[in-house]
Amino acid sequence: MKLNIIPVKWSDEGVLMLDQRLLPTEEKWLTLRTYNDVAAGIKDMVVRGAPAIGVSAAYGIALGAKQFVGTNADDLAEEIDYISDVIGATRPTAVNLFWAIDRMKRTFEKAKGEGKSVSEIKQILIDDAKAIHDEDIESQRLIAQFGGELIENDSTVLTHCNAGALATGGVWGTALGVIRGAVDQGKKVSVIADETRPYLQGARLTAWELNEDDIPVTLITDNMSGHIMKKGGVQAVVVGSDRIAANGDVANKIGTYMVAVLAKRHGIPFYVAAPLSTVDMNCPTGDEIPIEERDTREITHVKDVQLAPEGIGVSNYAFDVTPNDLVTAIITEKGVARAPYIESLRKQFEQ
Repeated sequence: MKLNIIPVKWSDEGVLMLDQRLLPTEEKWLTLRTYNDVAAGIKDMVVRGAPAIGVSAAYGIALGAKQFVGTNADDLAEEIDYISDVIGATRPTAVNLFWAIDRMKRTFEKAKGEGKSVSEIKQILIDDAKAIHDEDIESQRLIAQFGGELIENDSTVLTHCNAGALATGGVWGTALGVIRGAVDQGKKVSVIADETRPYLQGARLTAWELNEDDIPVTLITDNMSGHIMKKGGVQAVVVGSDRIAANGDVANKIGTYMVAVLAKRHGIPFYVAAPLSTVDMNCPTGDEIPIEERDTREITHVKDVQLAPEGIGVSNYAFDVTPNDLVTAIITEKGVARAPYIESLRKQFEQ
């Protein structure tokens, strides 16, 4: 791999984010100097993708704690609760957000319970946020290894949205990590990326990542995948996820469900790649996963150009849920889980 991008970073000045809204035509880094800035960066999709959102949330809490001016640990506890609420209100579907917030709060409570000073607690929180980031990158490496083994040589893989380095802590990605893993294993792999309306993550981000890594990629419209599958042009589908229920139902970018149905119809394996932090064992089925609805302007406009009639009714669901019976396997850093997922995923948590 030559891209090796890290889309979010910690710095002394604040949290650095690569503005993914501008890619691929402009590469611009933003310095987010407060936790409110980080929250806005998550909500406004400067950074996106469940693992990247989790890393950003951890850094946002660490940044807010760093800037706390008091010396009382109880006051800092109240501040962290407030910061967590602000960051937690940004993107409801991606469970990595809440996983990272809970972990950072547990880290704080442990340090406070051990009698650490406020200055010590601040450094502990910064260190744990960095650890979350490092662990995410290592998880991707393992996902790439396990998932790469499932991809056959001389195959074409279709992917939906962007589950690459840009959607994670960096380097590998989840779905694109599987593809990169297969390439690293010496396999000849090409990719079909659908555009992923309305935010065009496939056209703007996935195509850019793969092109930069010299992995052959063909861009198609969202409504072309069935035709391509029928012609025999797809040997596997690999996607990421923003939340996986305990029974293996998978929430991912809107349109994923349609791709999964088409893959099932044409006998094509449908793989989901995600770290265990994306699996919500407290969520029994996909019916309980909250589905984010975004600004209707994302559909009616492309940037400032209006495409739809003024005043038209619009639905803009950001995610859908793919039932577990359409999922061939779920690839995590612990290995490959298969149905029944309630058992295989639980075993991975116990490893």
